[in-house]
Amino acid sequence: MIVCRTLGPVAVSVDGGSAPPELLWRKNLALLVYLARSPKRARAREHLIGLLWGDKPEGAARHSLNEAVRVLRRHAGEGGVETEAGQVRLVAGAVELDTDRLDTLLAAKDYRSAVALVAGEFLEGFAVSGASAFEDWMTAERALWRGRSVDALLRRADELLGTGDLPGAHEMAQRALVLDPTSDVAVRAVMRCRALAGDRAGALECYETFAARLAGEVDTEPDTDTKALAERVRRERAWRLPAVAAGAGAGEAAAESRRAPLVGRASELARLLGAWTACRRDRRAAVAIVEGDAGTGKTRLAEELLGRARLDGAAVAAVRAVEADRDQPWSGVLGIARGGLLATPGVAGASPAVLAELRDQGAPAPGLGRALVEGLRAVCEEQPAVVLVDDAQWLDRESLLALVAGVRDLARLPLVILFTVAPQPARAELDELRVRIGREVAGTAVRLEPLSGDALRDLAHWALPQYNELELDRLARRVGTDSAGIPLLAVELLHAVAMGLDLRETKGAWPEPFKTLDQTLPGELPDAVVAAIRIGFRRLTPEAQRALAVAAVVGGRVSRETLGRGAGLRGEGLDAALDELEWQRWLAAEPRGYALVARIVRDVVERDMVTEGQRQRILAAIDGAAHLM
Repeated sequence: MIVCRTLGPVAVSVDGGSAPPELLWRKNLALLVYLARSPKRARAREHLIGLLWGDKPEGAARHSLNEAVRVLRRHAGEGGVETEAGQVRLVAGAVELDTDRLDTLLAAKDYRSAVALVAGEFLEGFAVSGASAFEDWMTAERALWRGRSVDALLRRADELLGTGDLPGAHEMAQRALVLDPTSDVAVRAVMRCRALAGDRAGALECYETFAARLAGEVDTEPDTDTKALAERVRRERAWRLPAVAAGAGAGEAAAESRRAPLVGRASELARLLGAWTACRRDRRAAVAIVEGDAGTGKTRLAEELLGRARLDGAAVAAVRAVEADRDQPWSGVLGIARGGLLATPGVAGASPAVLAELRDQGAPAPGLGRALVEGLRAVCEEQPAVVLVDDAQWLDRESLLALVAGVRDLARLPLVILFTVAPQPARAELDELRVRIGREVAGTAVRLEPLSGDALRDLAHWALPQYNELELDRLARRVGTDSAGIPLLAVELLHAVAMGLDLRETKGAWPEPFKTLDQTLPGELPDAVVAAIRIGFRRLTPEAQRALAVAAVVGGRVSRETLGRGAGLRGEGLDAALDELEWQRWLAAEPRGYALVARIVRDVVERDMVTEGQRQRILAAIDGAAHLM
């Protein structure tokens, strides 16, 4: 059997071995592929002569066709080529084309296997001189298979995005754009991947290059959807990062950054994205609950959904609760209002009274819950919306009940309320809401467990790409022992190993039975984890170290102003330090202030990285400034 690869530079094999030179002669190969792509794999002799030998006298042309058919018959197997009634026909099973296989895989929606067949244009670089009719046919075929190949690549990119594999999705999208440099769908896929990876500048550069190409080559411009995506990317946050973090290559970035890829959460992310897609498609409010112990990546998973929602054109509002909020009635609603709701253009459709209540800086009004619902209604009537409540176990009861009521009252609008929650302290309101999901309320609830061995190995490969297979296996097992599979600690350890920490010289393991990360003291952590946090702290810029020390000393939610006073920073210097800490996932931010991502990290930094003199100076700077106000 002859096997012919046409999606890229042509490659032919016969019965599993190399093709003989005579079969690779251009017109013989052209005849082979053309017949294999013809209806019923048959063509009239006269048609084939005109297609490939139209520049020759009739006698010579017929002789050339006969010779070409003889070559095909010799290598296509017994009875592989039939010639009768003035036709030439390939028998089923005599020739296999990768295009047929691609069609089969696309029909089965096996995009992973389909993209493995795509190596370039149809018959890339192939040409037959003096056969203009064949060249015209090949041009049409290239357009056909370019479209199907791009579709396969972009569908695979969507699958990978749905699992959180941004590098893999970007590779697929970039291949699609190379194959069709004027495809709006392909350029949007590349832009989306870069924006989700935090490369806002790269996404916009891709757009500008694409727009210039369209203007120069086909005298047109990007379509409406592409322009809208570019505008949304422009509105994304611009990070002020140290040069090492902003300009590092892939390997360097892994060593320098605690901002690890999302691994081991593919099914959970898929469920969240499914709820979000259904919410937009059906215009139906939904609830999503992400539950897990401290350090399991609840906020990280929520950020993945929010990033996609923003690029989809959704309005996003977020609030992060801290322990003190539980005793502050309506603090959650006011945080949502200031955390994005009031900045959304659609909220202007609410009544002046509603907007006044949401903006109120005095004592919370009794109607604040109804004002939140009406504000969300105005937004959702114009565009889909996502509201994130991070660490919802600390949310005040009034705000929590108002959000639950909002899901009920706005049931026919595209709104997702996303809660991240730790098991302790228990919240009866959230437990009741979780029970209703899938019955009375649309949405999903996921619980994050410790990372599996395979996921830890993927993290190890990200952090230390130079390690071989055996070294990665050993490292993943040791990190799993020391971190108990908690992503926060695993990333700290791998980051420290990349910086030079030798795990063989440290003790494990942890945790104690039935003890969560929030219930653990620094002295109860493995030496390797504590050392890893110290190493990560020292890799920060001096300004970021000072700001982190203030956050650790003060605890809870700390305002930007307080961090600046305590660290002796202001203006762009303060913004750069805070951006570095947020990007590297030391701090989580919202409009009301910053908080450390995990209490145990705060405890280690406060205990080991802040001297008593520093503590006193920090508190004095904060208290002194407060007295002057």
